[in-house]
This record gives sequence, structure tokens and C-alpha cells, in this order.
Amino acid sequence: MAVFGVRELDMSNSYFQFKQFTVHQEACGMKVGTDGVLLGAWAQGGQRMLDIGTGTGLIALMLAQRYKQSRVVGIEIDEASFQQAQRNVMDSPFASRVTVVHEALQQFSSGETFDSIVSNPPFFVDALRASGTSRCVARHTDTLSYADLFAGVVRLLSAAGCFSAIIPADCAAAFVAEGYHHGLVPTRRCGVKTSEYKPVKRYLLQFGRKAAHPLIEETVIMMIGSQRSPWYAALTHDFYVR
Repeated sequence: MAVFGVRELDMSNSYFQFKQFTVHQEACGMKVGTDGVLLGAWAQGGQRMLDIGTGTGLIALMLAQRYKQSRVVGIEIDEASFQQAQRNVMDSPFASRVTVVHEALQQFSSGETFDSIVSNPPFFVDALRASGTSRCVARHTDTLSYADLFAGVVRLLSAAGCFSAIIPADCAAAFVAEGYHHGLVPTRRCGVKTSEYKPVKRYLLQFGRKAAHPLIEETVIMMIGSQRSPWYAALTHDFYVR
């Protein structure tokens, strides 16, 4: 649910047009942003996928587009965001394969486990609260702590499944430590820099129940001058209109 600045995403718009679907966002606390796009384009999928804190439904829709035989469930605790996500899904080409549920992770149950779980989680622990209830829920860990998130993931993830998330660089160590505490270990880590000479601002992280040998690691750059880098352009080619 976090966002870091890339000028091409204007969060003041009431909607964001992708190649195969449109995301309306006027009712959501957190708007379409770069974090969600990165995670939706990077995360490994499966036949059955879960998006925790789906917000506008962006990541769920991206996964449904990428994995054409999959079924995706998005869960959302905020009523207004849930209603918006439902409308976005129903207006998309993927309505028959994406389900949105209005429920907190702590109470959510499913008759089956998931091959892939994704989340763009709240990350503010000790910080000033954002104005507006929906935005506050989206950004602060009060309603979904790292411990609760990983406990839910462990409960719902299949034996060979993976969990993917995007996290600010200064939160990554605590997030990974919580994963270890719950028996999930990093298998992929991608450090994202907005430009060549900036430090890593976000980490795309993938976890599994078994360690990868070796851990797959890379550091990437999003922008070269005012242009998308080759990595970012290739990652988002199927989604961005231009």
C-alpha cells in the first residue's frame, strides 16, 4: 500500500488506465502507485493466488492478467476500498477469475491453500498518522502487524507456495526477521533504486518454507534520466499504456 515517487503515476487522478483494465480509485485511501505496479508485475504466481490488502484491486488484476489460468482472491478490510475493488474487478476482463472479500486477514479462512500470496503491506509503525481513516488503515500497521501478516501467510500458504511483498528499505530487516520467526525464509530479493545514484528505496521480497541456495539477489534501477530503465520498461510493458 506504499508509494514512492515516480512522476508518471499521478495519484490525483480518479482512475488509472492500464492496457487491459482500468482502476478507479476515488474511494480508496491509497491510490494506484509505483509500489503496487512493481509488486504486481514482479511477484511469482500460481494456480490459486491471494492478495492481502487488495485496496483498489490493482495487484489482483495484474496477477490475473499475467497468469491466465489462475484464480485470484483479494481481501480488504476497508469497506470503501472493498466496494471500489469489486467494481474494478467487475469492469475488467478477469471478473470470472477474481474474487474480492471484505474481511481482515486475521479472520479470513479458505477451504484451500494458495500457491502464491502477495501483499503491499502497511509499514508505518511509529509515525504520524495520515489524515483520513482509509489512508490510515492502508499505511499503518495497527490493523495488520508484521506478526499478524506472517501468521496469516503461514496458515494459508501451500507447502511449495511463495509469499511476495514490497517493503521500504528501512523496514526490510525487521520484515525479514519476522518472516524467519514464522518459518518463512527469503528466496528472492530485489533492491529497487529510483535512479543510478540514489540508494535502494524499496525491496521486492519473496519468501518460501524452504531456503533457496543461493538466495537470488539483484539491485535494479527504475529510471535513467526521464526514461524508464530497460528493466522497468520490460517489467511493466504489458501494463502501462505508454
